[in-house]
Amino acid sequence: MIMLITGLVIFLTTHSASILYPSLRSRMIERMGAGGWKGVYSVLSVVSLVLIVYGYGIARQTPFWLWQPPAGLRHLALLLTLPAFILLVATYVPANRIKARIGHPMLLGVKFWALAHLLANGSLADILLFGGFLAWAVMGFVILRRRDRVNAVTYSSGTLKGDIMTIVIGIVSWAVFAMYLHVYLIGVSPMPG
Repeated sequence: MIMLITGLVIFLTTHSASILYPSLRSRMIERMGAGGWKGVYSVLSVVSLVLIVYGYGIARQTPFWLWQPPAGLRHLALLLTLPAFILLVATYVPANRIKARIGHPMLLGVKFWALAHLLANGSLADILLFGGFLAWAVMGFVILRRRDRVNAVTYSSGTLKGDIMTIVIGIVSWAVFAMYLHVYLIGVSPMPG
């Protein structure tokens, strides 16, 4: 459990720095150079993800159950991950109205993903992992949306083509992950059965 917690602390702290202290990134780039900053940030991200994945894998071998979710919540979780994938894709597809409307679709997608997994899983490791990401995404989304309003930030309006690409890529990615990759990478099928 220590590895999982350490990985979460490093990952969420690193990824919260620019949200909580927007000038920190600029100061670090000035001090280290863009390449140095990206290198340190990337190394911390990779190390923390390895700790999270490995720590979570170990914790799953001897779970400490806080509750046993009913089977129906697994079905709901599967449905909640669909908008998570669409929102994740909206972060990267140019000129889509989802990003224009939401501003920070990745954080909203993380909220859907984390909530879905909290509903479907009930061990202490699940609560730490998905609860940690949910709290981080809620905090980040609120702060960044407030900052957007204060600074009168607007996003490009988007196009129908961008919307269609976002939704189609999101649905296909979700289906491939839910039907195949989740079992291969996580070892558990999210599909009803």
